[in-house]
Amino acid sequence: MPYETILTSLEENILTITINRPDKLNALNRQVMQDINDVMDEVYSNHEIRSVIITGAGPKSFVAGADISEFVGASVEQGKMMAKKGQDIFFKIENAPKPIVACVNGFALGGGCELAMSCHFRIASDNAKFGQPEVNLGLIPGYGGTQRLTQLIGKGRALELTMSGNMIDAATALQYGLVNHVVPQVELLDKAKSILTIINSKAPYAVGACIIAANAVFDETKNGYATEIDEFGKCFSTEDMKEGTSAFLEKRKPVFKGK
Repeated sequence: MPYETILTSLEENILTITINRPDKLNALNRQVMQDINDVMDEVYSNHEIRSVIITGAGPKSFVAGADISEFVGASVEQGKMMAKKGQDIFFKIENAPKPIVACVNGFALGGGCELAMSCHFRIASDNAKFGQPEVNLGLIPGYGGTQRLTQLIGKGRALELTMSGNMIDAATALQYGLVNHVVPQVELLDKAKSILTIINSKAPYAVGACIIAANAVFDETKNGYATEIDEFGKCFSTEDMKEGTSAFLEKRKPVFKGK
């Protein structure tokens, strides 16, 4: 389906989502958030999509933050509603049953950093910059940034970044564990596609179960070990598990069908 502020391309079962507001450094406004929400519904429902890349249009910015003009004059309750809606959309990304990779091609600030962190992992171009500069506006991150940044890089580093509003470069993000890889910008999408091609060759239910189990580590309502037991057991009901074990014993490559 067509979207107003994002571009989509599906090739070899990898959906590439490009935030397309380069004149605004791909800042998140209401329409971008709605389009992200809607395209995630497609990710969940379209069986041709096995994995996803999220990136930004142009060479300068992944997403440079939220559209601040939409914050002006908002009340306490309106602010809470904006944060709740943003968190709900980013939870949809985080809990997707298919791997979603952020290809950070420049600035990932504020809501852009939060969007990247909601993805299952991140790859950065060597010109990427990360930060949560909301304190410069008298605000804090509201789309999950205080939680995910702490989970990913630790409390001390997260508090330094959120309280100072400072940015870090791609090399520092790699050192902190915020990103998995740093590559030249021209190699960014190819790097993600090479990893996702490998993941796409595995059993889809098992891949999704890895996401469920890993996310349970940070969900206070769940016991991660119990979740792992449950998902491990469910794998035994799949045709792909039978195919995978048979192929291993027969010393051949498995052919997974997502069943």
